[in-house]
Amino acid sequence: MSSQDKKTDSDPGHEEDHSSTATEDNKQEAVICLGNNEVKSRAVVKYSAAPPPTSYALLQEKTDLKLPPANWLRENAHLGPAGTTVLGTSRKSKPFSSFGMAYDFIDCIGDDVDVVSDSENIKKLLKIPYSKSHVSMAVHRVGSTLLLDELDIQELFMRSSQTGDWTWLKEFYQRLIDQKWQRKKKSKEHWNEKAILSKFLYYSINSDGTAVPVPSDTDQAAEEDCGTAADGPSWPATFNSSTTDSEESEIPKEEQVDTYTLGHVSSVPKEQNLPTLFNEGENSQGLKNDFVRNILWTFEDIHMLVGSNMPIFGGGRYPAVSLRLRDNNKPINVLTGIDYWLDNLMCNVPELVMCFHVNGIVQKYEMIKTEDIPDLENSTFSTRVVKDIAQNILSFLKSNCTKEGHTYWLFKASGSDIVKLYDLTTLCEEAAEEKCQNPFTLPVAVLLYKVASNMMLKKSQNRKNYGTIRTLLLNCAKLLDEERHPQIIASAHYMLAELFQLDDVSEDEGNGESLRGGGSEDSYSDEEEEEEDDEDESCSYRTSSEPQDDSKAVAVIKSVWELSVPEKYKSTHQIRPNCAFPVSQDKEEKCRLVLSYVLKGLKAVDNSIKKESDLPAVDPSTPIPLKYEERSQNGAGDVEKEIALLLDRVGPFNKELKMPTRSGMLTGTWQHRIKLQLFLKASRAYYVLSDAASNLLKHGRALRYIKLALQCHDAYCSISGCLHPQVLLFHCQCLSLCGDVQLMLAQNASNRAAYLEEYSYQTKEDQEILHCLHRESSCQAFSMATDLAPDPEYQLIVSSKCYEAAHDLLTSGVLKDLGQEQLGQVLKRLGNIRNEIGVFYMNQAAAMQAEKEGVRRSVCVAEQELWKKSFSCFEKGMKDFNMISDSINTALLLCNIGRLMRICAQAHCVVTSEQSRGEFSPEEALYYNKAIDYYQRALKSLGCRESHSAVWDSVNWELSTTYFTLATLLQDYAPLSRKAQEQIEREVTETMMKSLRYCDLHTESARQPLYQYRAATIHHRLASMYHSCYRNQVGDESVRKQHKALAEQHYSKAVRLFVSLSDAPCELLRTLLERVAFAEFTMAGQNSSAVKLKTLTGALEIMSETRHAFSLIHKELLEQQEKILTAEDSDKPEELHEGSDSSSSELNTEEVVKLIGVFEPSFSFLLLQLIKLSTASKRKLSGKEEEQVKIYKSVYSCLLRAEKSVPLTQRVSLFLELLDQLNPPTGSDEARSSS
Repeated sequence: MSSQDKKTDSDPGHEEDHSSTATEDNKQEAVICLGNNEVKSRAVVKYSAAPPPTSYALLQEKTDLKLPPANWLRENAHLGPAGTTVLGTSRKSKPFSSFGMAYDFIDCIGDDVDVVSDSENIKKLLKIPYSKSHVSMAVHRVGSTLLLDELDIQELFMRSSQTGDWTWLKEFYQRLIDQKWQRKKKSKEHWNEKAILSKFLYYSINSDGTAVPVPSDTDQAAEEDCGTAADGPSWPATFNSSTTDSEESEIPKEEQVDTYTLGHVSSVPKEQNLPTLFNEGENSQGLKNDFVRNILWTFEDIHMLVGSNMPIFGGGRYPAVSLRLRDNNKPINVLTGIDYWLDNLMCNVPELVMCFHVNGIVQKYEMIKTEDIPDLENSTFSTRVVKDIAQNILSFLKSNCTKEGHTYWLFKASGSDIVKLYDLTTLCEEAAEEKCQNPFTLPVAVLLYKVASNMMLKKSQNRKNYGTIRTLLLNCAKLLDEERHPQIIASAHYMLAELFQLDDVSEDEGNGESLRGGGSEDSYSDEEEEEEDDEDESCSYRTSSEPQDDSKAVAVIKSVWELSVPEKYKSTHQIRPNCAFPVSQDKEEKCRLVLSYVLKGLKAVDNSIKKESDLPAVDPSTPIPLKYEERSQNGAGDVEKEIALLLDRVGPFNKELKMPTRSGMLTGTWQHRIKLQLFLKASRAYYVLSDAASNLLKHGRALRYIKLALQCHDAYCSISGCLHPQVLLFHCQCLSLCGDVQLMLAQNASNRAAYLEEYSYQTKEDQEILHCLHRESSCQAFSMATDLAPDPEYQLIVSSKCYEAAHDLLTSGVLKDLGQEQLGQVLKRLGNIRNEIGVFYMNQAAAMQAEKEGVRRSVCVAEQELWKKSFSCFEKGMKDFNMISDSINTALLLCNIGRLMRICAQAHCVVTSEQSRGEFSPEEALYYNKAIDYYQRALKSLGCRESHSAVWDSVNWELSTTYFTLATLLQDYAPLSRKAQEQIEREVTETMMKSLRYCDLHTESARQPLYQYRAATIHHRLASMYHSCYRNQVGDESVRKQHKALAEQHYSKAVRLFVSLSDAPCELLRTLLERVAFAEFTMAGQNSSAVKLKTLTGALEIMSETRHAFSLIHKELLEQQEKILTAEDSDKPEELHEGSDSSSSELNTEEVVKLIGVFEPSFSFLLLQLIKLSTASKRKLSGKEEEQVKIYKSVYSCLLRAEKSVPLTQRVSLFLELLDQLNPPTGSDEARSSS
């Protein structure tokens, strides 16, 4: 047959692979049908060391098989070990045969395959209900895969008597199972049958098929071998030795253990190999895959990886047949039939050739199809029953062999119907024997490691395996002794740490469902505890009424015939469980797990280094101080020096170090490779912890963690000969985060005591990791950048230096092409910190200026230095933002420079000897114009409001404010000593109009009322200026008319804007009174009574408009009184006081009194003049006019009799009544007043 002779997935560890032919897999499926009994069988050859099958030699009748052929006992590729092992002259089946297959096909272990075993063991299990012979097998669980190996209890106890190992098991066996144990020897008839079968196979491959006698001494020697070979020990020696350092150095490099490493920072691990974990010789017996072929056999829904040595021949109706020799006097029984049938199914052989003999003389041949074997006479059996037996046994083992790393013993005594399962690992622990005395311990641990390592290679494609990998590695580490196998333990803990992906936290959060869940570290059974305690009606577990000898068994099958009942032992567990990753979503807990694994790995590495460090012995319980030191005046210079040293030590790709490290570790060793990765992983974990603490505003804790992260990185640099670009990128991230934390500490200096407490706290785990770091490095390279300093300025400088160092690294040749994305972030941080430092110096300058308020002053050198520092930082920040085309932040920095220019202008304010404000100086004008220029550049940088409305509005407001301030100072403190009045008035007008241009009155925003107030103020000021010009202008009448018209225009606009505001009644009242005064001045220059009367009537109408202002004032006065009364009723004088303060701040009552002092005489004057002009007129008044005059007189009379000593509220109420008499309010006026 073709498929069984194909060789795929071959392992170079097998010497015979190189001589055998290799072609592609030919996957074939055979469905065996027997009436209503249908079973599905599919066999795929994964590996074959046999040559293509050749036709068997058909022996002539009467051939005497007792005579040996000429080629007898000579190695033959067609027979493989089958021709000799049946005689016992070759190695027996090893107790570790399943491990050899598992090592070769590691991809199948843990998930794809349910069982790995020798085909003989599979057959023995499936024949349990039919056979009275004993069964003794070792069972191990790796993931969801069970490894089955023959546990030759007799040979084991013979070894125990020689070495003293496993004495506890021998005593247990004799006491509870077979008290009269003794080794049973094979009969001579048994060995004669074996010899005849061996000769028959050699005859079948002999070209002429004739018997060629061999020397009698050879025959005699063979018969002697038959009787003695089986008695020799074939059990491997106990795995209790480890490779010393000297021995390790002698092992070729390619044969040494290549631990699981990721390069320097690569996220994709390199392929792992563990070719020589054990010494060659006795300790490696049984760990090789010695089978002629390895087959992936699917029997119904059970997937098995089996090893087979059955010889396969060509010939007959099919391309492949199996040869069998039978004694014609002994009929075929059920056991033999099942044996033949399963062998053919496993190897996918469609036909069986049976040779019958009588006393060694060939009689005849018979051809039997594989599907016909179950119906042979005297050996009839149901394939369905065999299928049920297979499923029940697998379910039984899966349900009870739950602890990974434990060795289970499946035992059935000869002639017994009871099958028992023992946990030998637990029994060994109870016997207080070392775990190394279990010979399965090391092979199991290595297999767990290899399976986990193989799964790690695929972790990016299949995250659901994370839980399985974790369980495999934890159990691997639990099985091994750290002193004997530090390399595997260190590698396992590094892989455990690698399971936690700390680079992309969002990925973990997005896959929360797959990461949640629990599960025991050494068990795949979520219901393990319940199932051990509860009786399952479908499984015959032990009860209290059972014999005492079952008390040590994990589970018991009371009768082998229960295995034939369909689904009798149906497992409540999945055949391939999906183990969830037992880890919390909490970042800190996740990182703490990583650090615990890193620490265990570092301890394993350090313990394996023979040469002691020159460092004095340290006490892990003594914390390493992390407190800050007071800084000298040269603190900034110290930071620059430290950062320069830092950049030197992390330069790209130095030569490989040849000298031993500080701890005596040699570079290039496995300790060196593992330590590099552990240091880097610890650094990443501390980085994530720092980032998380920073997000929680725990800045002291964040600084402590980033200090630890950088110390881990310093230790990494100390032992690394060359730095991978990805390591440098991560280092830049650490420096950036350190800069962020220092910036936040500077901005929150008021909480420094709490931050210092967080910073000083240290866990025992952190202390132990620090001590491991100090074995390789002093860890002082980053101390200046990560200390908690008391000075905010120092912290800002440190933050800036961290960003600058990250920038220098990212712009170096090594990272120029790799760190572009990170470079943009660092440049933004650089621009931001330079802006922060600039603002810091600017605020210091403003504070220094405020201290000199009201004192005659001049600009001091300290102020100028602060301006220069601030301006320099702002300029550097703008360059950073320009490099990443960040127009918004560029605009903000330009806006800050504009503010700096305004502070400079304020500092140049001239104070006279009388401590009063002097004229507006040229220096002030220069700085204000510079500020305007920077604000305009900021708007130009933004382009339009749509780019960023908030920043645009802010810059627009500042620009309008600067124009307004400049114009106000120019108007109030006019430089008449340097400029003419007309020039000043022109400049004021132009500047005010520019400020007005930037007042956005139409866009609804929080600043809209401010813009309206400013626009109203600008119009009021311009109107006042033109009013003053109109009064003082002499000569050109056209100019006076122009000033009059402009004054009227601006007064009108100012009133309209003030009316739209509900919180500016005083400004509205003042503007209206000025406008009335302007009308009175105009009337004074008029000669005609009619013209004067018209002007006075217009002025009275303007005076009537003050009603809106008085109504607003009256409303606020009433609210103030209500607050006072409420406070008095509640008997809380402190609230009364606070209420009074808040009311006075809302309404300036003193200003109101002053304005009333102007209002009353002006109102009286207008009424008196109107009465005089109306009554003195020669023209007879109409009835309406007479009525109006009466009203004027009444109002005038009330105004004169008004008491000035009454409360302000009553006076305002009187004014409202009088104004209402003059001009009854309309509906719109009432609505406006009520609002």
